[in-house]
Amino acid sequence: MKLRVSKERLLDALQRVQPVIPGKSSLPILSNVLLRAEEGQLWLTTTDLALTVRTRIECEIEEEGAITVSVKRIASIVRELPSGDLSLTVDEAQEVEIRSGGSFVKLYGVSEDEFPPLPEFDGAQAFTVPQAAFLGMLQRVHYAASTDDSRMVLNGVLLSFGEEKLTLVATDGRRLALDEVELEFPEDAGTELVVPTKTVSELLLCLGEEGDVIVRVGESQVAFEFDHMLVISKRAEGNFPNFRQVIPGQSEERVEIERELLFASLRRVSMLQQDLRNDAVRLQFRPDRLVISSSVHEVGQAEETLPIKYAGKELVISFNPGFLMDPLKVLKEDVVVLELTDDLSPGVLKSEGPFVYVIMPMRVS
Repeated sequence: MKLRVSKERLLDALQRVQPVIPGKSSLPILSNVLLRAEEGQLWLTTTDLALTVRTRIECEIEEEGAITVSVKRIASIVRELPSGDLSLTVDEAQEVEIRSGGSFVKLYGVSEDEFPPLPEFDGAQAFTVPQAAFLGMLQRVHYAASTDDSRMVLNGVLLSFGEEKLTLVATDGRRLALDEVELEFPEDAGTELVVPTKTVSELLLCLGEEGDVIVRVGESQVAFEFDHMLVISKRAEGNFPNFRQVIPGQSEERVEIERELLFASLRRVSMLQQDLRNDAVRLQFRPDRLVISSSVHEVGQAEETLPIKYAGKELVISFNPGFLMDPLKVLKEDVVVLELTDDLSPGVLKSEGPFVYVIMPMRVS
């Protein structure tokens, strides 16, 4: 194997596949990246057996071939090399020589025969989704996924294909985020699967704004193909809860609030709090104003008053400030709608599109 490739392209590709590498593994080969040179392309593949990522870049190939080498080590070496092209040569002893300008490095590689093969998706259902839309949906829901390992099915994002639309849902039991986009696919092609959090993080890192992403759904795995990337993941096991039952059908009060104003006020009021995931802020709705306050024992108090268009009943409800700010960070609309009933019922945050965010109130003594 012998080739020339741009240092910048190679480093970018290595950085795309490196996050997959497990911190610890009983299989040393999983710390390696598979480099395969063929037909003017250099393919780079990494895997932890649950998640596989492959990308490709253009290069000048003098001799085709393949080798695996420590991804962290080769990434560190390439990062320090001077800008421009570098040459990469693999000899019969599986030794990898890298040359750039006056720099020379030799690494000991491992045969590709020891690297796990790519899963196959023969006969799998396939769905085509605009890449920008898919990326935006993941950004709007992924933060609501659970981090509790006791319910692994909640440690990810649900993809539900049905009724001529794709629905994405994430929940940790205390809040739920949902977004949808209309798609064209056969009526009998509907399916549901949960994509694990680690895979979602990789997709958020690699997805772009142009073109489509092809989603291939197998019995135990799912593949995402876009641009020069292929991401293959195991599906999370278990049954996702009925998310439709969680969304309140009707609320008594509806309040329109400027998104950035609400976010900034919540951030300032919660500055005294030490744990944004377990502490609470108090929202008091009065005619034409919203009072947001917090009180932390032996620390202090904070309060802000926002002008709003509101003519409903006086209502006081407490929410986790971190949970309430999460969707406000990623939404783009100038105005959001908060639907409420009382201090014990879930609140619902909505935007102009199909996005829905359900958040449970907190009881404050």
